[in-house]
Amino acid sequence: MSRDITIYDIAKELNVSSSTVSRALQDHPEISQKTIARVKETAEKLGYRHNTFASNLRTKRTYTIGVLVHELQSNFMVSVLAGIEKVTSEAGYDLIIAHSSESSEKEAANAKNMFHKRVDGLFVSLSLKTTGLKHFQPFHDKNIPVMFFDRVEENCDSTKIVIDNYKCGYQATRHLIEQGCRRIVMVTSDLRRNVYA
Repeated sequence: MSRDITIYDIAKELNVSSSTVSRALQDHPEISQKTIARVKETAEKLGYRHNTFASNLRTKRTYTIGVLVHELQSNFMVSVLAGIEKVTSEAGYDLIIAHSSESSEKEAANAKNMFHKRVDGLFVSLSLKTTGLKHFQPFHDKNIPVMFFDRVEENCDSTKIVIDNYKCGYQATRHLIEQGCRRIVMVTSDLRRNVYA
């Protein structure tokens, strides 16, 4: 097994300092475009791989966002995940996605796992069986942003993204009345949790 190529190997090959190589690999404005091109070409030729772990230790960031959802099989959730992935990818972040399968215990275990993986932020759609949010307290204690969406706890201070159920219900009922319907029935799910329509 061959050893990993480092910035020191690239620096030696090009007879430049390791700091020049590091800056060139990050497209630093003080490094000429010619040097940046030479460094990147040599890095590729030697098989250099950026050491994200080492960079994360220096910056104390992982550039990873956690997403914790109750299930993965609905078209709604697939659309939400695709949107989150698009935005985070454009911003240079990776995703870790976990699902609770509607189990509050699994949700708590996944939250703990995300915390220990040092995610920089967390998106959460709660399980129907979740009755408290104490498993998210470590994130708040470390000032790691937690954003609840779709299924949220009404009485929490975190940021929440939800649809306006009242307005949706009003518009749907109004539409049915305009279509001539007179006997309208509403069927709901568990009223303890806000869910998508």
